[in-house]
Amino acid sequence: MLLVFWANRKIWNAPMALSIFSALYLAFGTGLAYVAVFFGTPFFAFFAALTWAVGLALAVGENPPLWQCLLFTISGLLTGLVRPEGAILAVLMLTAVVFMKGWRASGRILAVFVPVFLILGGAYFLWRWNYFGHPLPNPFYKKSGGFSHLGSLEGSWLNVLRLCAPFWIAFVIGLRSSIPARRTAAFLIPIVIFTTLFALISDETNYGARFQYALVPVVLMSWYPLVEGRLPSWRPRLLGRERAAWTAAALFAAGGLLLYSGLQNCFLTSAQTACASPNPSDGRYQVAAMLSEFQGRGYVIATSEAGLLPYYSDWTAVDTWGLNDAWIARNGSVTEEYLDRYRPHVIVFHAYFSPLVPPKLTEENLAQDWYRMTVTLMDYAERRGYILAAAFGDSPYEAHYYYVRPDFADSSRIVRRIASMKDYHWPASGKKSINYAQLSQP
Repeated sequence: MLLVFWANRKIWNAPMALSIFSALYLAFGTGLAYVAVFFGTPFFAFFAALTWAVGLALAVGENPPLWQCLLFTISGLLTGLVRPEGAILAVLMLTAVVFMKGWRASGRILAVFVPVFLILGGAYFLWRWNYFGHPLPNPFYKKSGGFSHLGSLEGSWLNVLRLCAPFWIAFVIGLRSSIPARRTAAFLIPIVIFTTLFALISDETNYGARFQYALVPVVLMSWYPLVEGRLPSWRPRLLGRERAAWTAAALFAAGGLLLYSGLQNCFLTSAQTACASPNPSDGRYQVAAMLSEFQGRGYVIATSEAGLLPYYSDWTAVDTWGLNDAWIARNGSVTEEYLDRYRPHVIVFHAYFSPLVPPKLTEENLAQDWYRMTVTLMDYAERRGYILAAAFGDSPYEAHYYYVRPDFADSSRIVRRIASMKDYHWPASGKKSINYAQLSQP
C-alpha cells in the first residue's frame, strides 16, 4: 500500500486523494485472503511492486544514482527468487524502463542490472539445477510446458482484466493520445507479456487469481500519468453546494470502486458459497489435525490433497499428483512401484466415484490423468490389504477416500478416529458429508 501511494504521490505528483484511493484499492482486494490461507502471494507482489516503483523512478529521472540502479536490480533478483516467474517479470520491467528512457539514457541501469542478474541469478539457477537435478521448477513439468493451455491464457487475461477493471480506461485514454502513447506502451510491456505467458502452464492451484495478483500494484502505480491533465478540473470554478455535490459524487464513486475491489474476494474459488467465507468448513483439515497427534513417528501419507493434509498433519508426504514430487512430475504419474518405496501408512485421494458408485474404467475416463491416478491409488491400497476407513462425500459421485495400512502400531486407532468423524464437512459446499464406506458395508 505504501509503495502504491508513494509511486503515485512522489513519482507522478498525483493528488493526495487519488494516491490514497490507489492504495486503498489494493487494501480492499484479495491480498489478505491469500494471507489467510497461507499463500506467499503478497510477499511476491511486494517485491514486484518495489521493483516497478524503483523502475518508474529510474524511468522519469535523469542521471540515476548508482544506489537506485542497484536497488532496482536487487529487488528484481529477489522477485525472481521468491517465485521463478518473477525473474521474467523483472526482465520485462527492465525492458519497459529502457523503452521509456531509450538505450543511451539507460546505459548505467543496464550496466548494473545485466551483470548482477547474470552472475547472481545465474549462480542460483545452476546451484538449483545441480541440487534438484532439473533446471525448471517442479510444477512446470507437471503443469505441462507448451502453448497448448488456451484455457489458462483465457483465465489469465480474465483475471487481470477483472482485478484491475476500473483502471483499464486510463490505458485506453493513454493509447488514444499521442503524447503518453509511448509511456502507455511501456507500461503494457510487463502487463501484457506476463499475463500471456501463463498459457505455458495449466491453471490448476490458481487460487483467487493469485498467479496474476502481482500485476495489481503494477497497474495501480501506472494509471495516473496516463490521464494526467485529462481529468476534469472543476474545483476552482465551483463554490458552495456545487462543490459539495461534486465532492459527494466523487466519494460515492470511490466507495463504489473500493467495494468492487472487495467483491473480488467473492471469486477466490469456483466452489465458494459466500464472500465472507472463501473456505467453508473442510473435513480434510479435521483429519489433518487429528493425524498431527501422531507426528514424529516416521509415518508417511500419500495424498492427492497436498498440501492441506501434509501441512497440518506434519507427516512426511508423497504428493501423488506430482506438484511437489519431482519423480512423479517427470514420469507423468504415480505408480504402485513408486509408492512401494515409501509404503505409506495412510493414503488419501479425491475421487470422482465412491463405494456406492464404483469407478467406470472406460477409455474416456482413464484418459484423464486425475481419474487414472485415483484408480491407481485405490488399486494399490486394496491389493495390499489397506483398510478403507472412510469415503466421505456429499454425493456418491465424488468422495475423499481414506485408506490406512493395517500393520503399524497406531493403525487401528487412526482407522477408528477417521471412521467415527460425524461432522466431516465437504469443502465445496460446507455440508456434512456421508461416509459411503460404511453405507457400502453389508
